Amino acid sequence: MTEKIDIQGASDSALGVYWKRISSAFGVGISQDGGGVAITGDDSLSVLRAKSVLSALSGFAREGEIEETLPDYLIFLAKSGKLEEFMAGGDKVFYTTPSGRPIKAKTLGQRVYIDALERSELVICSGPAGTGKTFLGVAMAVKALKAREVSRIILTRPALEAGERLGFLPGDIEEKVDPYMRPLFDALTVLLGTESFDRYYDKGLIEVSPLAFMRGRNLDDCFVVLDEAQNTTCEQMKMFLTRIGLNCRAVACGDFTQIDLPRGLESGLKDSIRVLKDVEGISIVSMSDTDIVRNSLVQRIVRAYEKAGQNR
Repeated sequence: MTEKIDIQGASDSALGVYWKRISSAFGVGISQDGGGVAITGDDSLSVLRAKSVLSALSGFAREGEIEETLPDYLIFLAKSGKLEEFMAGGDKVFYTTPSGRPIKAKTLGQRVYIDALERSELVICSGPAGTGKTFLGVAMAVKALKAREVSRIILTRPALEAGERLGFLPGDIEEKVDPYMRPLFDALTVLLGTESFDRYYDKGLIEVSPLAFMRGRNLDDCFVVLDEAQNTTCEQMKMFLTRIGLNCRAVACGDFTQIDLPRGLESGLKDSIRVLKDVEGISIVSMSDTDIVRNSLVQRIVRAYEKAGQNR
């Protein structure tokens, strides 16, 4: 069977470097055919899937530079029969930073995550490092604040040292917890710009604090992001979730491969997914190493550790 596609408007060199990868993945032959590409093979399904990947790549190439992880991700989607769904979802930019950087879903997993954040009161998301769990959650919170859907943003995370050892650190409480909150500050600075972030923070429109400070509070008219939720205990997670008040949207995200709890304690993130999976108004999202967009090296590292864990 032979299929042909037109790649006019896309650089041959931008696509040619991926031909061998696609050919190997689907067991097909790929060759130049005038202004297009010919895909040949004995299995019609493999030929059609290779064609769909090349068509998708040519579309991305016409729009600009192809990200390093994209071809492998498209191959994965094609093999699992989800490429058409991914392409039909479009390339929607849901937020633009002050520097002009567009914030959008780069993978199908991220697209599912963003959709859940838009339609659910509570989203619980798990996934490995580099999948954008925290950044996209904070971005959605900033978007809601700017659209006046909520009056403030509350960002929190567990500080495992927040007991006796934190007390020995110099400075006031804000200086003590700053190292734990730094990743959240960094995300906000990118999304708002330094000047706007400082202004919002000074006015109390953005609050960043350790999870322990959530006890006893009612969180109304706000967007709450719980980061590093894998390091909550079951009791802490229940405490956090029962703080949700009127007109409150919340997201709890974490990575099961980076649990730092003492041995014998179950992760509150795992427990909440099991307990709340069928509760109305809650979306459970699970991202995988195919959703890693930070760096292709991170994807390979995660897979190596997964393989080592299975061998052990």
